[in-house]
Amino acid sequence: QVRVVESGGGLVQPGGSLRLSCSASGRILNINAAGWYRQAPGKQRELVAGIPIGGTTNYADSVKGRFTISRDNVKKTVFLQMNNLKPEDTAVYYCNLDIWSSTETGEHVQGKYWGQGTQVTVSS
Repeated sequence: QVRVVESGGGLVQPGGSLRLSCSASGRILNINAAGWYRQAPGKQRELVAGIPIGGTTNYADSVKGRFTISRDNVKKTVFLQMNNLKPEDTAVYYCNLDIWSSTETGEHVQGKYWGQGTQVTVSS
């Protein structure tokens, strides 16, 4: 069974930094694409940053130049470095991983998995 867990959220002052981590566990064969999303109260979930397996990263206009997405394929972890945080970055941050995994019977399956989310609050 695949499990995805985010960590690293918290309370930070405007202009501060946080580094979010998203780790996958289970019978993971490979992580294909990965993305970080966020959802603020009363708003729809939006894509913040994406990193495909072999393509270039992409970012929402609102975070370009401040956020950086990266991945460690050996550790099966995806990161989101967030610098110069603003109050409007306050949201629950979720990661979504497109994963190839192996079932107990040895079948290879592909699926997209969400973590439980981690709260980021930017406030003085």
